[in-house]
Amino acid sequence: MNLDLLFENLTNPALLFFILGVLAVKLKSDLEIPKNSSKFISLYLLFSIGFKGGQELAHSDFTMEIVWSVVFGVLIALIIPVYSFFILRRKFNIYDSGAIAAAYGSVSAVTFVTAVSFLELQNMTFSGHMVAVMALMEAPAIIVGVILIRMFDKKTESNTSILSLIKHSFTNGSVLLILGSLIIGMLASDEQAMGIKPFTNDLFKGFLAMFLLDMGIISGRKLGDFIKSGWFAILFAIAIPLINGCIVAIASSVITDDVGNRFILSVLAASASYIAVPAAMKIAVPKANPGLFLPMALAITFPFNITLGMPIYLSIIMA
Repeated sequence: MNLDLLFENLTNPALLFFILGVLAVKLKSDLEIPKNSSKFISLYLLFSIGFKGGQELAHSDFTMEIVWSVVFGVLIALIIPVYSFFILRRKFNIYDSGAIAAAYGSVSAVTFVTAVSFLELQNMTFSGHMVAVMALMEAPAIIVGVILIRMFDKKTESNTSILSLIKHSFTNGSVLLILGSLIIGMLASDEQAMGIKPFTNDLFKGFLAMFLLDMGIISGRKLGDFIKSGWFAILFAIAIPLINGCIVAIASSVITDDVGNRFILSVLAASASYIAVPAAMKIAVPKANPGLFLPMALAITFPFNITLGMPIYLSIIMA
């Protein structure tokens, strides 16, 4: 692995703000981002990424690479929760195994945003259609997770249909905003896009730093209780994302030669959802314990990916 790349990522101000958030909790500081402000920043980041992706897509020629990227992304989201479920069943009950498997098969929009920033630091770009790929990877893993729970637990009582799960996944606020922004970005002319460029581009990194500060505070609060749950959950939250990211970093060469696109696919495969999946599981599988899968995704996998994971995946691709 390129150590210079790792050091550059570890000194990234956005990442250091995340660490500051964790330290603030450990030092028992009263530092916190107001809830309404935190929600606005989240919405802004999704809006900005979606709109810029739509603009990129509007200037791109439709190719088979776009089609294969979407197919590849959806396949990842379908396959990962299946084998994750059977690994998790060695230690956890059916409900928790299904919920965790769904989280690790689905994707994290925040990790995606951080990956975009990481590419910018390397002066690399990615194609606009990757935003659509990310959004389309949210729902399949949730559906697979629920199906696995129903298959292996005959006593499960649920009135939630697969159709309602699909609807809930695509009407989830984060998915709807990023897909909607993508479409609006595609429809907007260059002149219209320039009118809001200071908002969508110039402010992005500052808002990202503030958001990661908030994520650090949230992660710091959840980390202590989660560590008490045992070594298996911690090992899974590091090893499975690493394996997924490395495999996709290599396998993605089959569908594209673009380094930025391959990197984004790797990060998406390695990420874990802590927004869409918890919201969906609360409705579909209320017996699943959010105190387990939420800290795994947010307090372990997310920090791992933005510190060590991203440089590893990029090094593999460039090698």
